[in-house]
Amino acid sequence: MHTSMAPTAQTYRTSTAGPVGFRARLATVTAFLQRLPLPLIQLLFRLAIAAVFLKGGLAKTANWMLTVQLFADEYQVPVLPPEIAAMLSVTFEFGCSILLVLGLATRLATLPLLGMLAVIQTFVYPNAWSDHLTWGSILLLFLLTRGAGALSLDRLLGLEPARPPQE
Repeated sequence: MHTSMAPTAQTYRTSTAGPVGFRARLATVTAFLQRLPLPLIQLLFRLAIAAVFLKGGLAKTANWMLTVQLFADEYQVPVLPPEIAAMLSVTFEFGCSILLVLGLATRLATLPLLGMLAVIQTFVYPNAWSDHLTWGSILLLFLLTRGAGALSLDRLLGLEPARPPQE
């Protein structure tokens, strides 16, 4: 009877060896990925979100009359006349994008862009939530809460602390 239990114990050890090996490999990969410097990630986030909004601003300035017509017919932003809404949009898209690229007043620059995303999501394209969720929560909220990082004018000018708070 003793010998019949031995294969069961051996089978159990063999079946648990797989997950242990997987966990060890996963820990190795995770440790490697955590070596990617946070300032580099922050720089890439700033450049990525700036590119999205700068592209939108450039498209709007390519044909101003068409842009105003688009704001009047399709976007229909409440309260604001189409000319004012278009001008504010382009101003924030250009201005905040430049600030994000430079890493200057980064936290402040995210606020108008978050406001634009909220208006667009609510009134213009309510079904585009996946794009807005990506831009808003991952990029802008990350930059708003974590700042521009070490590779920025914010840090160089002392507008951001040299050592961010620990998690």
